[in-house]
Amino acid sequence: MEKDLACIRLKSAFIIDMDGVIYHGNQILKGALEFVQWMEANNKAFLFLTNSSERSPLELSQKLARLGIEVDPEHFYTSALATAGFLATQCPGGSVYAIGEPGLIQALYDQGFTMNNVNPDYVVVGEGRSYNLEALERAVKLVMNGARLIGTNPDLNGPVEGRIIVPACGALVAPIELAAGKKAYFVGKPNPLMMRHGLRRLNAQREETVIIGDRMDTDIQAGVESEIETVLVFSGVTRPEDIHSFPYRPRHVLEGVFEIPE
Repeated sequence: MEKDLACIRLKSAFIIDMDGVIYHGNQILKGALEFVQWMEANNKAFLFLTNSSERSPLELSQKLARLGIEVDPEHFYTSALATAGFLATQCPGGSVYAIGEPGLIQALYDQGFTMNNVNPDYVVVGEGRSYNLEALERAVKLVMNGARLIGTNPDLNGPVEGRIIVPACGALVAPIELAAGKKAYFVGKPNPLMMRHGLRRLNAQREETVIIGDRMDTDIQAGVESEIETVLVFSGVTRPEDIHSFPYRPRHVLEGVFEIPE
């Protein structure tokens, strides 16, 4: 592991996680605004790539605007969009039973899927407040009857204002897997599929791209498996002492994105 800022700055494309890198909840992190301004001033291609499936790109753009960072919606890509895009290649015009927030539902509608709680092709699970025992029971029944189980991302938990207390998609899918005896397929990071989607959005080659994230088990693993330069920041979930519990390493480690602008 190293901190070669010159190497990072020379990259022409940046894939950036959001929570723990740019903000915590509704609190902007040190240097986030200056980092975005630096990318724009240096004509860097950049994409905020998040495993969260709750919000649409427009909503994420508006959230950053409330924090003082103006970024167009085209610079955002979510696990909901990746999931809907993947399913569209597998079963065009299919139907789903979805448990999740509007960002996931809209992404599925935009790809031509219809909602079906009787005999859907897929049960799709994301984060959200609509998860309850009734939805869980229906999901288990549908999966046992042949619907394929999809999770937007494998995260077990997520931070709220820096505290890792909220169950995320991986934890919400687990009871369905256990009860139905079927394993889910997760589309979000660290699945290299989502990284390839991101590279296409950026119109960039992996050799000229860097991924910046705060989680070893999603961001850094995704970069390693996709052979993209990795930068781990300690402004979110992962602490320096956590790195040694993983069999892979980030290429660079930083305290936060505030170190990157010259």
